[in-house]
Amino acid sequence: MTAFLIIILLFAALWLPQSAHAEKNILVFGDSLSAGYGIAIEKSWVNLLQQELLRTQSGFSVVNASISGETTTGGRQRIAKALKQHHPAIVIVELGANDGMRGAPIKDFEANLSYIIEQSLRSDAKVLLIGMKLPPNYGGPYTTQFHNVYPHLAQKYRILLLPFLLEGVVADQFQADNLHPIAEAQQHIMLNVMQELKHLLH
Repeated sequence: MTAFLIIILLFAALWLPQSAHAEKNILVFGDSLSAGYGIAIEKSWVNLLQQELLRTQSGFSVVNASISGETTTGGRQRIAKALKQHHPAIVIVELGANDGMRGAPIKDFEANLSYIIEQSLRSDAKVLLIGMKLPPNYGGPYTTQFHNVYPHLAQKYRILLLPFLLEGVVADQFQADNLHPIAEAQQHIMLNVMQELKHLLH
């Protein structure tokens, strides 16, 4: 009986710390704006988010599955594997800018985002959808339709929405391409995300 109890206690000692302290994953599923394009990766908003979560001892760990140049079509093809690999509790979906800049059909763009959201929800993850905006030179009707996709999907799936990732980033905080924020803007972007993400951290 004593030997049996010792075995049980050994199993408990091995198992309990892992289960009790297992971190819940936040999957950031985006494009170059989340991949840290043009800046040191440790200064990217995603890395700053991980530091903030560690500082607050939230129990969440960030996994960055963002790829520069990614479209919603590419994201649709990758989401199942990413969900299976990382088992996230939360998925931050930051895609669409490259679709818009390429003039992708709105119906395809919306269908791809819908698929990514649906797959994430079916895996029992909570979803934060991050909206993007296009410059006015892409034409009034197209930009309006593009912008409207994000709040429509947030309402349809009853998920949280950050209307615009780069809200409050001023003109001189962009790189020479006028598309990607510099390192000094990343803290502000991280705080934009935290404003909505904090509602899911429980």
